[in-house]
Amino acid sequence: MSFDDLSGNLASVVAITVTPFDAGGEVDEKSCAAVLDRVVGGGVSVVTPNGNTSEFYTLSAAETELAVRIAVDAVGDRAAVVAGVGHDVATAVAGARFADRAGARGIMIHQPVHPYVSLDGWVDYHRAVASAVPELSVVLYVRNPRIGGAQIAALADACPNVVGVKYAVPDPVRFASVARDAGLDRLTWVAGLAELSAPGYFAVGATGFTSGLANVAPELSVQLLRCLQAGEFGAAMEFWEFVRGFEELRASHESANNVSVVKEALAQLGLCRRDVRPPASVLPEADRSAVGVLLNSWSLL
Repeated sequence: MSFDDLSGNLASVVAITVTPFDAGGEVDEKSCAAVLDRVVGGGVSVVTPNGNTSEFYTLSAAETELAVRIAVDAVGDRAAVVAGVGHDVATAVAGARFADRAGARGIMIHQPVHPYVSLDGWVDYHRAVASAVPELSVVLYVRNPRIGGAQIAALADACPNVVGVKYAVPDPVRFASVARDAGLDRLTWVAGLAELSAPGYFAVGATGFTSGLANVAPELSVQLLRCLQAGEFGAAMEFWEFVRGFEELRASHESANNVSVVKEALAQLGLCRRDVRPPASVLPEADRSAVGVLLNSWSLL
């Protein structure tokens, strides 16, 4: 069965969009659509509902389906929707099949959450999900440094719809080795640790990067991408320094505030509530003020 190859689209900014909640704690459909419109209107061409910045692991199956429907409807043909799926194999397959029916261009398979992951088991898990939707492009989300090029290549051999890798191991040397062992030109390699990692990973083979910042200031993310695509690393590092404070605030306390910082910024811009679900929490007042200072420095307030 043929499929719509997403490879070229992935060589870009891949926005991991937030899931806004209303005052009652339910998914706020209107705010979800507003944020997606902001992201795509700012020049981003790939959006991922149900990623980690979307608070995937706090969402019910019905809520993940709703998030995909909202994304497909909100972006139309302006961007590709790559839906996050995961949990056990059956749940991941159900999510993938729903994404297909809803009109997503592809799926991103979350790193398996399990205390005991063998290399062969990792391949088996992803093969089961990818094989269930041969008509959809599949992006792998790799956070485990044990996963090597051999495992990724074996999976790509078995499943030709595997077209990209979101690599989120904080080690560009390991990334360079894994990408080359799997096939640097065989798959699209996306730096999975957002703007701060992008220059280092682009230098050794990445052609796209993920972004939570793109929910707030998509133009900044797109400008960084253009500099990296042009090989203008000096200019790229100027943008890197410009967004550094925001990304470091998200990464503090072992990334405990990763989503909270993004939602706080969106709340200050009037786009959604700052609410997050446990085990995350809203920012303390000092950090809220720090977010406001950053937004002012970007002339967004």
